[in-house]
Amino acid sequence: MSAVSDRLPTFPWDKLEPYKKTATAHPDGIVDLSVGTPVDPVPELIQKALIDAADSPGYPTVWGTPALRDAITGWVERRLGARQVTHRHVLPIVGSKELVAWLPTQLGLGPGDKVAYPRLAYPTYEVGARLARAEYEVYDDPTELDPRNLKLLWLNSPSNPTGKVLSKQELTRTVAWAREHGVLLFSDECYLELGWEADPVSVLHPDVNGGSYEGIVAVHSLSKRSNLAGYRAAFLAGDPAVLAPLLEIRKHGGMMTSAPTQAAVIAALGDDEHVRVQRDRYAARREALRGALEGHGFRIEHSEASLYLWATRDESCWTTVSHLADLGILVAPGDFYGEAGAQHVRVAFTATDERVRTAVQRLS
Repeated sequence: MSAVSDRLPTFPWDKLEPYKKTATAHPDGIVDLSVGTPVDPVPELIQKALIDAADSPGYPTVWGTPALRDAITGWVERRLGARQVTHRHVLPIVGSKELVAWLPTQLGLGPGDKVAYPRLAYPTYEVGARLARAEYEVYDDPTELDPRNLKLLWLNSPSNPTGKVLSKQELTRTVAWAREHGVLLFSDECYLELGWEADPVSVLHPDVNGGSYEGIVAVHSLSKRSNLAGYRAAFLAGDPAVLAPLLEIRKHGGMMTSAPTQAAVIAALGDDEHVRVQRDRYAARREALRGALEGHGFRIEHSEASLYLWATRDESCWTTVSHLADLGILVAPGDFYGEAGAQHVRVAFTATDERVRTAVQRLS
């Protein structure tokens, strides 16, 4: 056990437990805005697809059914503007977190190899490097990194936690830099369909990659857009030369998306209306919480996309967490995502309408 604990950081959410107890003790209950987990119903057409595929006694394939690959390639071309995407360009995964955590290992990285990710970032990028015993480095501008021994570069746009969106020009410059130095680029785009004050662009767009997928892979998830966090449904799209060996490794590891989930993904990617409905829900919650936080003395930074507001009162994030917990509101401290977040909190707007209204009242 000590060997495992030496390789991994302290699980950050455990540090939030005392504040959760304080918030839970509020007479009108807790408003939990700390974790961006969906709370709205899974759309009926997706539930029906899952149910209709429930009688699936055999093993599913790691690469998914041809119908699933058709659904993914069709969505990537229709929604992201990608061109000439074939089945070789896509790979289903069992939710995006397992991919982030195990990608360096699956790529064969180890001591002496380096993984880089944004200075403010989802903690699992670091975990993935640690699991592979690789080195890791954070950046403000990826094109200023030392490319020596850099084997994997993570982009994250829209960002978790800040909601910052990289421009088409920034993406284009970074893709060109990574190719020039032979660095594999993975772009975590799981919040791409949740742009509010910006229109996020994928690295798969030809204006970014020049019509070639060489050395680039995009990561997409249905957890946020379709409320499918409980289904563990996600996929990769990009360079076949990268995806083919990953497919072989994942076959040996039995990393299969369940057959009912595959059917649900086909239904989800084929329907845009439920995404619009869910976006409207989130937009209303976002507007209400943003106004209440600003009225309470917070400044909102970035937050032009994703499911979070990146908020600060120019004090220790833990002072802010404690203050809000006393109001029965739980948020995530910014230092969970890196030292640069030490004076910010991440406020999710994934709670129910009733709980969001309650938070607004308490902040007022």
